[in-house]
Amino acid sequence: MSSLHVAYFTMEIGLKHAIPTFAGGLGILAADLMRACADTGTNAACVTGCWRYGYLKQNLHEDGTQDYTDVLWDPADELTPVPQTVTVSIEGRTVHIGAWRLDLQGLKGSVPILFLHTDLPENAPEDRDITKHLYGGDLSMRCKQEIVLGIGGVRMLRALGYDTIDNFHLNEGHCAFLTLELLRERGFNDDAVRASCAFTTHTPVRAGHDVFPYDMAWNIAGDQLPWHIKEIAGDDALSMTKLAMRMSRVTLGVSRVHGLVSQRLLDNDAVGYITNGAHHREWASPEMQQLFDRYIPGWRDDPALLAKHCRDLPDDALWNAHQTCKRRLIAYVQDQTGMRLHEDRLTIASARRIVPYKRPELLYTNLERLKEIGRGKLQIIHAGNAHPHDPFSQEVIRHMIQRSKELKDIVDIAYLPNYSPDLAKILVSGADVWLNTPTRLMEASGTSGMKACLNGVLNLSTLDGWWAEGYEMDNEAGWRIGPLASALDDDDTRTIDAEDLYTQLQFEVIHEYEYPQRARWIRRMKRAIGLMGTFNAQRCIEEYKEKAWGESNRVTE
Repeated sequence: MSSLHVAYFTMEIGLKHAIPTFAGGLGILAADLMRACADTGTNAACVTGCWRYGYLKQNLHEDGTQDYTDVLWDPADELTPVPQTVTVSIEGRTVHIGAWRLDLQGLKGSVPILFLHTDLPENAPEDRDITKHLYGGDLSMRCKQEIVLGIGGVRMLRALGYDTIDNFHLNEGHCAFLTLELLRERGFNDDAVRASCAFTTHTPVRAGHDVFPYDMAWNIAGDQLPWHIKEIAGDDALSMTKLAMRMSRVTLGVSRVHGLVSQRLLDNDAVGYITNGAHHREWASPEMQQLFDRYIPGWRDDPALLAKHCRDLPDDALWNAHQTCKRRLIAYVQDQTGMRLHEDRLTIASARRIVPYKRPELLYTNLERLKEIGRGKLQIIHAGNAHPHDPFSQEVIRHMIQRSKELKDIVDIAYLPNYSPDLAKILVSGADVWLNTPTRLMEASGTSGMKACLNGVLNLSTLDGWWAEGYEMDNEAGWRIGPLASALDDDDTRTIDAEDLYTQLQFEVIHEYEYPQRARWIRRMKRAIGLMGTFNAQRCIEEYKEKAWGESNRVTE
């Protein structure tokens, strides 16, 4: 028999491109936190889904339209099969669940990652497809997937011999059905379950929280739903967020601002926060790693040293390391698009999933202003995927590609397809400025900006998510767009933020970049690196241990 201090449940995890069981930032964060657990010797395991089709390949056409194809992969190429299987009940049928395993190695240990799947010959064809598409299918399919993840995940841990687990961590509400299995194990004692569960919410909009009609939930889950399900999951419908929140001892947002937003959204003043962090060894470029090894020895074990010694980095060595990364990015852009960018020109990168609240077109609100500011001084690189069934976001990409053609002789603009962890590493190390323009109070955290800081890339961002804290900690480590307070309405907010963005670019960012010998720019680069002494995944894990996974949570099972 074995024990765990924490079992971390997450619908997706983005360990690497060759294991495409992720769709976005939720999975990338989960991977970074598990890396930090392995680095700190935290006794943890991760439970997730083995999605045959998670990440999608984006195909961009000359006119800006795009289509998507599934990324084919074979789990046997990357993972090890687990001999144990477990079962759950779905629509009255017995559904068998298998698992693949990857042992994630770190500096002080390893973390087993368990990838659950239903692609077994014992299952009916429709049940083998439950773990086919991440977030795929209709609402009933989502319910089935979450039963497999939550109830099936706890049963798989037990089958593997983990008889004592101090903490169950729910990374988003998708995992909340795990509390129902714990209720069954613990004689339907709510308090006994609540004592060992912690919940992190990531979604600042109500529509992003899964809710299942009770007639659907009862039809699919049957008696796996307890007699008092309406007391713990909502009177009118089964809310996975309410279930997670009511059955956890602590509910946390992923930044200070997001914690406050979640209090209002979830009508729960007890929601706290632990600001996300990026894994420092994973996201520092090879050139930056060599630089840190030489001038900040010990940073790999203790990323807090980056804050203490960032000013010890020699100007020339730091600039040369960055320029090597920039040349790599420029070469990649030319390979993908045929566009020849300039090594000595200020390069802005903006890359993220395309959704309305992220306002990817804010930079293009006033094209004449952009031309005035950027002519011969500025080049821009975009990347980001839109959901195949989201015509609005696909139209945004088409517009951005069309604008790149309109501004061709004034400002070079490249749009790169297939934003992925591999491309992200090239972008966050090779750009000069990382642009992030979400509507305030809508960006839960925004860890891509942290990864940019780690590589000496300066943030130009709305004061939301983590950047509200980062900018407050050191306002010389980048620039802010707009005030913290919300404007009167969306149109006012957009107008104010767009004008402020142009003003910052014209009178601060470009001016600073062109200052002789760039001494002031390099000073800012060092201060950006210094922020990562705080905004790293290792600090994040230590906070989870203190606020959510404390020894007081230990239970005897």
